[in-house]
Amino acid sequence: MCEKDDVRKFGAVVTTVFFSLVVVFSVIGNVLVLVILIKYENLKSMTNAFLFNLAVSDLIFTVGLPFWAYYDIYTWTFGAFGTEVCKVVSFIFDVGFYSSAIFLTTMTIHRYMAVVHPMTTMGSRRTLYCLLTSLTIWLASCLLAVPAAILKTAQSNQNDNSLHCEYNHLEWKIVGAYMQNGFFLVSFAIISFCYIQILLRLLRPTSHTRHKTVRLIFIIVVVFFLGWAPYNVAVFLRERCDRMLPPFDNCDVCKTVDYAHYVTRLVAFSHCCLNPVFYVFMGIKFRNHLKNLLRYCGGMTDVQRRHSRLIYSNASTLSRVTSFNEQL
Repeated sequence: MCEKDDVRKFGAVVTTVFFSLVVVFSVIGNVLVLVILIKYENLKSMTNAFLFNLAVSDLIFTVGLPFWAYYDIYTWTFGAFGTEVCKVVSFIFDVGFYSSAIFLTTMTIHRYMAVVHPMTTMGSRRTLYCLLTSLTIWLASCLLAVPAAILKTAQSNQNDNSLHCEYNHLEWKIVGAYMQNGFFLVSFAIISFCYIQILLRLLRPTSHTRHKTVRLIFIIVVVFFLGWAPYNVAVFLRERCDRMLPPFDNCDVCKTVDYAHYVTRLVAFSHCCLNPVFYVFMGIKFRNHLKNLLRYCGGMTDVQRRHSRLIYSNASTLSRVTSFNEQL
């Protein structure tokens, strides 16, 4: 028996406050991305299409956060439909998680091809390629989320008789943890390889790309690693606690792991509200789009709108010169 009431109280307070902020910023940021892409951009472009899908997947991921916050406060108290709600929420959440990571990786590969192999183009097949890639990613994300939807259930905890949304067998919980760890390692390996090659290309003396782009690429990789690596380590260690493997057969050690799991989960799950910042709003073109949208919503006069469009047109012309910066 290992009493963890203090751990659950900590998780209930911290998760509620933090996830509330993440949900608000994620909804605002990703909805703005969708509005800007639909109103001002050409969705036939691969970059814009991937950004659109990434924003959608982040919103789907965000839908599950309030349920997990409620879970940390009240356990899984959804009455007679507890198991059904557990399956649906787990499926939606996992679809958002996997699709977001895959689209992030796909965007990285696309940038790698554009910088390192610029002569490789899809030509007239670009739209079809983008559509097929997006559909494949969504299908793969749904398939990866199916095990959680089938195998998770609302079950009682033997220690306190409270309901929890968990895998129905410990073996499947271990498989789920390893699958998540493996998925992160593969994604991070691909992203790291692509960005290292991009940096090597940009740091060449013949490259005219500003150092701001190099710094931005470095920040993207570091944030991705710092956000998800500690959480995956905590998931791995928590699985060792579930099996009570030495030295994780000690209650105090497992309580420390649980605290680390709560904190690292908050950091990792906040990535859904950081994506709009790093991948959209730090780009020149999207900042101009956002300013134009805010001026339009603010009720500008016709003269002011024409003046704004003139400024925006000049900025867009300038931004086309640095096409790689636009994609970032």
